[in-house]
Amino acid sequence: MADPAPDDSKFLFLDNDFRNSGVAQADWSAKKMVWIPSEKEGFETASMKEDKGDEVVVQLSNGQKVTVNKDDIQKMNPPKFSKTEDMAALTFLNEASVLQNLRERYFSSLIYTYSGLFCVVVNPYKMLPIYSEKIIEMYKGKKRHEVPPHIYSITDNAYRNMMQDREDQSILCTGESGAGKTENTKKVIQYLAVVASSHKGKKDANPQPQQQQAGSLAYGELEKQLLQANPILEAFGNAKTIKNDNSSRFGKFIKLNFDVTGYIVGANIETYLLEKSRCIRQGNTERAFHIFYYLVAGAKDKLKEELLLEDFSAYRFLVAGHVEIPGQEDDEMFLETLEAMEIMGFTEEERIGMMKVVSTVLQLGNVKFEKERSSEQATMPDDTAAQKLCHLQGINITDFTRAILNPRIKVGREVVQKAQTKQQADFAVEALAKAMYERLFRWILARVNKTLNKSKRQSSSFLGILDIAGFEIFEDNSFEQLCINYTNERLQQLFNHTMFVLEQEEYKREGIEWSFIDFGLDLQPCIELIERANNPPGILALLDEECWFPKATDVSFVEKLLNTHTGHVKFSKAKQHKDKLIFTVMHYAGNVEYNAASWLTKNMDPLNDNVTALLKVSSSNFIQDLWKDVDRVVGLETMTKMSESSAPTKSKKGMFRTVGQLYKESLGKLMTTLHNTQPNFVRCIIPNHEKRAGKMDSNLVLEQLRCNGVLEGIRICRQGFPNRIVFQEFRQRYEILAASAIPKGFMDGKQACCLMVKHLDLDPNLFRIGQSKMFFRTGVLAQLEEERDLKLTVVIIAFQAQARGFLARKAFNKRQQQLTAMKVIQRNCACYLKLKNWQWWRLFTKGYFEDKRQVGPDPFGIMTTLENLANA
Repeated sequence: MADPAPDDSKFLFLDNDFRNSGVAQADWSAKKMVWIPSEKEGFETASMKEDKGDEVVVQLSNGQKVTVNKDDIQKMNPPKFSKTEDMAALTFLNEASVLQNLRERYFSSLIYTYSGLFCVVVNPYKMLPIYSEKIIEMYKGKKRHEVPPHIYSITDNAYRNMMQDREDQSILCTGESGAGKTENTKKVIQYLAVVASSHKGKKDANPQPQQQQAGSLAYGELEKQLLQANPILEAFGNAKTIKNDNSSRFGKFIKLNFDVTGYIVGANIETYLLEKSRCIRQGNTERAFHIFYYLVAGAKDKLKEELLLEDFSAYRFLVAGHVEIPGQEDDEMFLETLEAMEIMGFTEEERIGMMKVVSTVLQLGNVKFEKERSSEQATMPDDTAAQKLCHLQGINITDFTRAILNPRIKVGREVVQKAQTKQQADFAVEALAKAMYERLFRWILARVNKTLNKSKRQSSSFLGILDIAGFEIFEDNSFEQLCINYTNERLQQLFNHTMFVLEQEEYKREGIEWSFIDFGLDLQPCIELIERANNPPGILALLDEECWFPKATDVSFVEKLLNTHTGHVKFSKAKQHKDKLIFTVMHYAGNVEYNAASWLTKNMDPLNDNVTALLKVSSSNFIQDLWKDVDRVVGLETMTKMSESSAPTKSKKGMFRTVGQLYKESLGKLMTTLHNTQPNFVRCIIPNHEKRAGKMDSNLVLEQLRCNGVLEGIRICRQGFPNRIVFQEFRQRYEILAASAIPKGFMDGKQACCLMVKHLDLDPNLFRIGQSKMFFRTGVLAQLEEERDLKLTVVIIAFQAQARGFLARKAFNKRQQQLTAMKVIQRNCACYLKLKNWQWWRLFTKGYFEDKRQVGPDPFGIMTTLENLANA
């Protein structure tokens, strides 16, 4: 195993000096340490001094004595559990202990912590050296308990499970904005790009000179493209917000496809809820999408002239001008984005076309309208901005001006020109900017997917990574927040279904003794309130109905909601609000007040179809491609019928679908996909809203732990039996630990397992024997694995000893024979040296050689050998 550098190990491995301290253990026992509630820190330490029935007198760390209710006290774990890697192993499992464990690990720069079957990660707000190639090598093929907690461990286990069980996997990264979801998603992709790279499998077949520097990561072409997809999507889909300098303003599900040998053969990215309104308005300290700033800062000379770019202050849609991000240069990021596009195979024509659309969106913000004195009709006194955007889009300025100010609308069988008011013209331009940017983003996504799916190799399984916005509760919550919170309700339901319901169903099916626990997280009523189609219709269905109803307004929509769902347990009219547009939904994470202003318009997402018709026949092929399906948008004709008709509006079937319908359908497909996978949950936690390293707001973290279901997950994991293994596999793998317990001959798998656990002397509380498999509490299988490794080590050492003994004896016998031969030669040599100067010997040899001439050469070569030895 590749070990991390000594300086890096402190960010992964635990220092056990304090945990093993006898002084700390004695201090904890003597003072009877407990946790009591604290407004500032969530919980604070205290020592019990006196028991008064329902109340207890405790002494705080500052020496002050206070009386608290017994029910408010939470027990403190012994020092040996300090900074534990898996919070399910805590002796006292309570909110205070979980918070303290996360806090201690966070201040020790240990940001990853397991909590039962999933992983909690706290944003460090600084770079840590725990994502290098050495760290990747350290986690390859290792079981979860063999290495410290890490997103790499979750990823590797999901990958190995996919390969061994042939079951599709998913990793769900959820949490608040700024908690680190996107960064951890990128680390998952980075890890898989290394361990599942087809580049390494072809290394020997196509040897190439080694050009990479030491410590750099080796990727194949597909893996490089997969990694370069992120910078492109981040440039066009991420922005600086109050909470996060690089916040994803869209959700994404990245589906990595693998062949039967485990190599990546392709990928597909699906996106959800792009916050397209950000391209026209932002907060004072926030930014629009990054690409606007990259382009204006990075385009130089000829490119700047071709795109008709101006200074930051010239664009109305960039509300606060050039809002910079600390440690990031926009012009450099522009070059990196262009480089990523080149690696992804974007042509020069495509890149210019994309940048022209971005520049057009900025120019649309500079189109200004004024109201005529004699009427409400809008005019465009200065058409400079309009000329620029028409040049960029390849359309005629006269046609564009007429389409905006006096569009043609079909009334009955006749087509008439209808003058637009200033308000209508402003709305049309802003709607066009949002739609144009959204279509560009969808085109980029389709282009990226086309590049990532070029492989001809067959896909056998996939691993999906979900990165989507967490629960949002703002001062003003609109239609976008309802969609995001609806998504999180469904994801939390999947979590509950996986962690709680499926566990309990499995125990019941297997006949396991189990006390069913009601965790109070029944999310179905809230989900049905939002998505139900009829009897009664939910919020989205009522919104769709109201969109087609004549002369409907946002107020009439809220009134219909109140009339339909007044008695619903998860719905109420907002209190202390005179505004008729406010209503409250009681989500699992808290009560959210929604403002229904402009919901009908947002759901319809209307566009000026006169302008879209021009864009469809643009002189630019790129622009034509963006607007090829304009027939499916809500145009001016539909909106006119809505506002003036006295009968419900009818549309051709399939011609138009609302934003709510499309989102509900895409979310339904996502949930179906996730239900068919083995999910792995990663909970991202934001430690503070100030983006400061080394600071933790305890109340903020506690709120997230409750909303994320982390505490409930730990509790069910601790009380249940998360590890399970079928009888045959258990016997095959662990029979070596109880070889003498099972008699020879055939034996039923369940009976054999019963004999094995009896021989192993396992605590009956640590396991259950079901109808087809064994169930174990957390940590038992890890202990059995260690014992098995020790047993195998003993067997292998014995085998090696036998083999080495045999080889040593063989070598020894050979040396013995060589020694005997050497002694014979030495003895004969010594005799010869004594005899060679003896006269009688000379006489004898003289006669011998004379006889040799008659007899022939020395038949045995004895004399020749002796003579050579003597002369040596």
